[in-house]
Amino acid sequence: MLSQLLQPEIKSLIDERKLSTLKEILSDWTPPDIAGLLSELNDNEQVIIFRLLPFDLATDTFEYLDLDSQMALLKAMGNEEVASILNEMSPDDRTALLEELPGAAARQLISLLSAEERRVALTLLGYPENSVGRLMTPSYIAVKPEWTISHTLDIVREKGRESETLNVLYVVDDRGKLVDDVKIRDILLAPLESTISDLMDENFIVLNVNDDQEIAVDIFKRYDRLALPVVDHTGLLIGIVTVDDVLDVAEEEATEDIQKLAAVQALEEPYSTVPLMTMIRKRAFWLGILFIGEMFTTTAMAFYEDEISRAIILTLFIPLIISSGGNSGSQAATLVIRALSLGEVTLKDWWFVMRREILSGLALGGILAAIGLLRIYVWGLAGYDYGTHWLLLGLTVGISLIGVVLWGTLSGSMLPFILKKIGLDPATSSAPLVATMVDVIGLVIYFSVALILLRGTLL
Repeated sequence: MLSQLLQPEIKSLIDERKLSTLKEILSDWTPPDIAGLLSELNDNEQVIIFRLLPFDLATDTFEYLDLDSQMALLKAMGNEEVASILNEMSPDDRTALLEELPGAAARQLISLLSAEERRVALTLLGYPENSVGRLMTPSYIAVKPEWTISHTLDIVREKGRESETLNVLYVVDDRGKLVDDVKIRDILLAPLESTISDLMDENFIVLNVNDDQEIAVDIFKRYDRLALPVVDHTGLLIGIVTVDDVLDVAEEEATEDIQKLAAVQALEEPYSTVPLMTMIRKRAFWLGILFIGEMFTTTAMAFYEDEISRAIILTLFIPLIISSGGNSGSQAATLVIRALSLGEVTLKDWWFVMRREILSGLALGGILAAIGLLRIYVWGLAGYDYGTHWLLLGLTVGISLIGVVLWGTLSGSMLPFILKKIGLDPATSSAPLVATMVDVIGLVIYFSVALILLRGTLL
C-alpha cells in the first residue's frame, strides 16, 4: 500500500517541518491512500497532515476515516473548520458519523451545520435505526420525461458536481413520483433532439425508505447495481443509496454473524478499540450459558456412574464421542446459517435440509465409526489390551459415533430454522451452543448403546 511504503518518508518530512514539500506530495494522493496514511500516524501528526490538504481533498479524505480518527480530527479543529467539513460531507457519510456519537456530541455538531444541511441531517437521522433511510443521500439528479436530451445534459453539467453518482438519472413526474431510471450511457448516445421518454422502459428497481438495510444488501447483490433510488410509501423519490454504503452494511452484518457464531455478543466497535470490560461482559454472558449447559454433561455422567465404575475403559472414548458430535453439529450449523443468510435456502426448505443432513449424518458417522473400529483393532495389535470383548467395545464405539454424529448434524441444521421461525437471528445458534447440546445427548447415546451391547460382558 502506498501509504505504508512512504510512511517513514512522511514522518521524516513532518519532523523536519518540510511542510511545503509534504503538501506537494499529498496533493497527488487519492483520499483512500491519505486516509490509510493518517491511520498509521499519531493524533498530532494526523492534524498536521489534514490541515495541509486542499479543502475538497480534506473533505473526501475525512469520509474514508474510521470513527476514532474522525473524532480526533474534529476535536483538534476549530468550529469553523469543523463546520466546513461537515457541511461538505456526503449526507449519508455524515449520518453514519452522527449516529455513532453520544447525543450531546451529535447535537453540538448538528448546530454547526447550515440551515439546509441541518434539515437534511435531521431528516436522515429521523428514520429508524438500520433502515435504508439512514443510508441514503438526497444528492441525485432527477429529470422529467418531456425533457430533451440537450436540456438534460445542460442540467447534468449544472448540478452534476453535487450528485453522489452520475451513472443513473431518475425520472420523476410533476409530483416528484419516481416513474423510471435512465442510464447516463443511453443519454449520451441518444440524439440531442429526442426526449427522456424515448429512453424509458418503466422497468426499474426501488428501495423503500423504511426497508431494513439487509434488504438493500440483498437487492444490490441480486441486481448488480451501483445505486438504487429510495421512495417513501407514496412512491415519491426522496434519495438514493450507493453501493459503497451497502458494502459497509454487508461487512458489518457478516462481522456480527461471525461473532455470534463464536458465542460472542456482537461488538459495536473494532476489536482494537472496544473497552476491556465491554469485551469481558459480551463474552461472559455466553460463556456462562455454555458452562451451565455443560453441567448437564456432568449430570449425565453421574447417571451412568455404576456403568462407568464397572467398565472404566468406556471413559477412554468419551472425548472422542462427544467431540465428534460437536464437530459435526458445528459444521451443519455453519453451513445452514450461511445458506439462510445468502438466501440459498428458506424456512420452507427445512424438510429438504433435514433429509440431506440425515443422509450426511449417517455417511459421516459411518466413516468415523470405521476409523474408530480400526483404531481399536490397530491398538490391540500394538499391545494395548482391550480384553476379550474388544470387538463388542469397538461396535459400541462405532454405533455410538453414527448416532451422535447423526444427532449433531440434525440439531446443528435444524436449530437455525427454529430460531428464524420464532424471529431470532439464526447466527445465535453458534457452534459452541450446538456443541454443548450435542455433548449431553451424545453421552446418553453412548452409554445407552453400551448398556445394550455390553450387558452381560463388561457391564
